[in-house]
Amino acid sequence: MKNTLKLAVAAAALAMSGAAWAGSNDGKIQVKAMGTLVAPDGKITSIELDNIGLPAGTQTKADDNFVPTIAAEYFFTPNISLETICCVTQHDVTGTGPLAGAGLVSDANIIPATLTAKYHLVTGSGFKPYIGAGPTYFIFIDEKAGATAQALGATRQKMNDKVGFALQAGFDLPLNDKGLGLSVDAKRYFVNTTARWFAGQTEVLRTRHRIDPWVISAGLAYRF
Repeated sequence: MKNTLKLAVAAAALAMSGAAWAGSNDGKIQVKAMGTLVAPDGKITSIELDNIGLPAGTQTKADDNFVPTIAAEYFFTPNISLETICCVTQHDVTGTGPLAGAGLVSDANIIPATLTAKYHLVTGSGFKPYIGAGPTYFIFIDEKAGATAQALGATRQKMNDKVGFALQAGFDLPLNDKGLGLSVDAKRYFVNTTARWFAGQTEVLRTRHRIDPWVISAGLAYRF
């Protein structure tokens, strides 16, 4: 509910800006306020250090989250643009298999700093589909050892910031002739990270994980 309220406020501000700035469907700049589903993988790809005795066959998964997202886009031509997004998404990592439901990582906040180059297809109508791709940098903030990891002796947890890549597809659809529109967007990220657990200052567990989230967004756009 809190995130939905934030999104509603952002969308209302965007709409009011549209009325005040007299935008254009052919403007150079577009901003978006969207609701976004972040659905990561989280599986272990390798165990590099294990001094706490994980059961054989232990695997992990990360939970999904729904967050508000702001995007800004600049059109160099009617077909070519550059877009960046801003959001913070929070996830827990739990065990599957022998450790099903076990809390391993708690409240990992991620800033997925992303820049994509987009190509907008010409359709001869207001409907404007696009594809895109570009680099991303995942920044992890304030992650903690989960309850089960603490019970196994871990007092601190750290995820490595990591560079990755994103593919993108979606469409924009004008709602009026003053720059206000609907935007639907899907991104697939390809990012791996290393997770480390510590007992005091001693590293006791180190695993590699596939993050690779789907990021699906929909909301209002304003172009001017």
